[in-house]
Parts: sequence; C-alpha cells; structure tokens
Amino acid sequence: MALEMRDRCERCEKAALPLDAPARICSYECTFCEPCAVGMRHVCPNCGGELVRRPTRASA
Repeated sequence: MALEMRDRCERCEKAALPLDAPARICSYECTFCEPCAVGMRHVCPNCGGELVRRPTRASA
C-alpha cells in the first residue's frame, strides 16, 4: 500500500508541496508544510501523533 502524497498543507492550505518538497506527516498521512509543523511543535492537531519528515518520491 503506497503512501498518499498530498500536495497541500492541511493547516495553511499552501498548495506548493510537490513530491520532492519538504513536508511533515503523521501516521494517518495528515500533511503539513515545514513552517506549520514547527508552529504546532511537530504534533498533529488531528490525532495528536508525531509529525515526521515525509519521504520523497521521484516524479513519474
């Protein structure tokens, strides 16, 4: 099962998170840009889980 690579931050709605952009995700794949993740102290506001660096994926 592949990781869903979302293209926007769930907090600020920034639509600039291409596959190779730095982003943070939780275990439920909630996705946040780096500035928002830092502002939330790397804690997902949806589940309370840790936000970790999203792996990169080569573009098709």
